[in-house]
Amino acid sequence: MKVAKGICNISILVLFTMAIPAMSHAQLLKKLKDKLNQTIDKKTDNTINNTVNSAEKTVDNALGKDGTPATTNSPENKSTGATNTAGDAKPTIGTYKNYDFVPGDKIIFEDHFDTDEEGEFAAHWKLLYGQGNVNTFNGQKTFLLTGGYTRVIPAIKTPAFLTDSFTIEFDNYSINDFGPQIWFYKTVEDAKSDDTELYKIVFNERNGFYTLNIRSKNRTGESQTRYPEQIGYNNYRNKWHHIAIAYKNKRLKIYVDEYRVLSLPEIDLNATAFALVGDGTPKDPVVISNFKLAQGTGIKTPETKFTETKIVTHGINFDINKADIKPESMGTLNTIVEILKKNPEVKFEVQGHTDNSGIAANNLALSQKRADAVKQQLISLGIDESRLTSKGFGDTKPISDDSTPEGKANNRRVEFVRTDK
Repeated sequence: MKVAKGICNISILVLFTMAIPAMSHAQLLKKLKDKLNQTIDKKTDNTINNTVNSAEKTVDNALGKDGTPATTNSPENKSTGATNTAGDAKPTIGTYKNYDFVPGDKIIFEDHFDTDEEGEFAAHWKLLYGQGNVNTFNGQKTFLLTGGYTRVIPAIKTPAFLTDSFTIEFDNYSINDFGPQIWFYKTVEDAKSDDTELYKIVFNERNGFYTLNIRSKNRTGESQTRYPEQIGYNNYRNKWHHIAIAYKNKRLKIYVDEYRVLSLPEIDLNATAFALVGDGTPKDPVVISNFKLAQGTGIKTPETKFTETKIVTHGINFDINKADIKPESMGTLNTIVEILKKNPEVKFEVQGHTDNSGIAANNLALSQKRADAVKQQLISLGIDESRLTSKGFGDTKPISDDSTPEGKANNRRVEFVRTDK
């Protein structure tokens, strides 16, 4: 009889545990446990102890060290298909309204890791030191750097793949302050050795705050800046972030999300190669996705009358197989708006283009939807609808070799073709 009563009280305990806020679980569990101890025998009490311990463990797992909800989709349990509600909240295109980063006009390397096998090393990268593997995280393919100071370089045929003008972009999921780093080298061969880097950019320096550091090998050219409060410390953790780097004629700009966190008027990188570096572990890896390297630094806005016949852009990005414009596209869109406002007589046809992956008819339909989406976004930014038309061409007008990853990346583009001439 006492056992039956104990089991009943256990059910009540579990129901109460599920119904109350997480922050008061420990106190209520203790009070209920003490009450039950007064009414049931030692045998039943042991059963309750097991239930209480299980419930307390569940509460502990549901809360992070600072008392906030912990992530449920760490890279360790990526195969479970769980979703991370705390980290899935994506920035809207409106939050990037003042963004001015524009990627280079020729893509020389791009990797979304979507063709890589789960658990294997990324096929389009070379491992110089450490460990890494590709896995699905938060619903998308990612490159996990899982060894201490893992160092990788893109597998580009041209040894000297950096010039005096380039842009680098990638997405990073922040886990426990483990931030990515970019190390610059004089040559690719230097990247294979230790202590040969010219400069390193260190994101998310683990010093109690979120800071960006740039330091040279001999520490003479060091610069440091703290992230804006909106993305500092706990506001940064367990979320996706977009990182962008632009370098032109010794001037360096670095963006984290919609914020330009650093602008150096003069720094001589003197580099022809770089390595992506991550000081991670299998439990707390550095998580990378959507990596892109391009030559040049984007569209040149005219100070006088616009005379070009068209503008080719690679900075307007979309979700995979969708027409949803990614927020970081606002740098390119803002530049197009500036051109149109400076030249009120200019009219454009917005043209969407894809690579040849998939079915041609689907590509054609998708490119039309994307061209329409860009047109509508320009209208929402103040451009008169009468100045814009839109058309999708699918994969029918390639400008590069569709048999290579970088060729496909260059073929995925949005063009603005003048129609007023």
